[in-house]
Amino acid sequence: MEREQWASKLGFILAAVGSAVGLGNIWRFSYLAGDSGGAAFLIIYVACILLIGLPVLMAEFSVGRKGQSDAIQSYHNSGAGGFWSLGGFLGVLSAFLILSFYGVIAGWIVYFLYSYLTGAAQSVEEGGVGDFFGGFISGTAGPIFWQFLFMAIVIAIVFFGIKKGIEIANKIFMPLLALILVLLAIYSLTLDGAGEAMNFLFAPDWSAFGNFDVYAAAVGQAFFTLSLGMGAMITYASYLGKEEKLSSAAGTIVTFDTLFAIIAGIVIFPIVFTFGIDPSAGPGLIFVSLPEVFNLMGGAGTFVAILFFFLVAVAALTSAISLLEVNVAFLMRKLKWNRKTATLVAGIVVTLFGVPSALSQGGPVTFTIFDNSFLDAIDLLTAEYTLLLGGMITSLFVGWRWKKIDALRETGFGESIFGILWLWFVRVIAPAWILILLIINFYNDFLA
Repeated sequence: MEREQWASKLGFILAAVGSAVGLGNIWRFSYLAGDSGGAAFLIIYVACILLIGLPVLMAEFSVGRKGQSDAIQSYHNSGAGGFWSLGGFLGVLSAFLILSFYGVIAGWIVYFLYSYLTGAAQSVEEGGVGDFFGGFISGTAGPIFWQFLFMAIVIAIVFFGIKKGIEIANKIFMPLLALILVLLAIYSLTLDGAGEAMNFLFAPDWSAFGNFDVYAAAVGQAFFTLSLGMGAMITYASYLGKEEKLSSAAGTIVTFDTLFAIIAGIVIFPIVFTFGIDPSAGPGLIFVSLPEVFNLMGGAGTFVAILFFFLVAVAALTSAISLLEVNVAFLMRKLKWNRKTATLVAGIVVTLFGVPSALSQGGPVTFTIFDNSFLDAIDLLTAEYTLLLGGMITSLFVGWRWKKIDALRETGFGESIFGILWLWFVRVIAPAWILILLIINFYNDFLA
């Protein structure tokens, strides 16, 4: 059976940007920036994107385009064996684990969107959003229903394939996402707290640069937001023709992904400072703090809330599609299944595996793993270990297992100064930083 390919390079770029732009850009970036010093975190984050994220992204693209298969087989087709094939396995595993809890959090987003559309969220008394949200996520039927609904949409899109499903969806969703984000940013910049927010986001507190936790958070965010180490970029690149150049595509994706994150901050932080919210409110920033503000804004707040949660829901959808595709591509190749069977099986299994995460936020799944709920433990395992390990293996594989001339040819850099710099970063700088971060994470999580 002939393997699918993108209808156009634009379709690939939009799908890859869609994979990168997700909850990581809006939900995760906002609370990490708020908790890690604002501008200092942003500067370090952009540096990590350029010095670590971009080189690893190019390496993943090279493996996928050269391998022309799923994340695991692409390594084998690219000359990997033994230890190196672990990179592909970690990608498939990470995509499965992340999507299991990603669908749960995306379900919360869709629930808030529904609540604002029906008026349920606006009827919450002032100061009561925390109880409203807590009551929802600690339930049983509610979190599972919205998780299943979101995952059903993801499964339906992937079911129709690369050209008719994933590519068409991203051609619709990504321009819509950009339009809504820009409109919300323009509105936020008219608020009284816009000036203070811009200072927070763009005028750094230089003392924060001495805090290693900020660097750790920035590297982890770079991997999470660019979908690195989870097999998505390898899988998407495998649907590219051999003639396509990778460097321009990678640069475009990194640029748009970073802009989305920064503009999301411009949307959120003026609201935060206008209404006196603590910017370090953590993961609850968009589920508790912002809805409180939306409710205080009256009719305008309802409109902004609907746009905002629709924006986040669409961003979550484009990323979830790529995560499911990683597992679908693996099953299609490994078990010789057609796309429809592989999509249904992979989608149902990952959704069922996500049920304990849906029930772990005060619901009946009360056991903890290393003092973390089931959802938080899976998040920690992937964000702090499997993604980083997968990215490090890819960097070392492309940088050292491939011949220099092959690596430079696959990227399209050739013997240019950019190619030499990329090879230096992918061989030494990125793996070294990742190794240091892995050691720090392990110490903080288990030894400190």
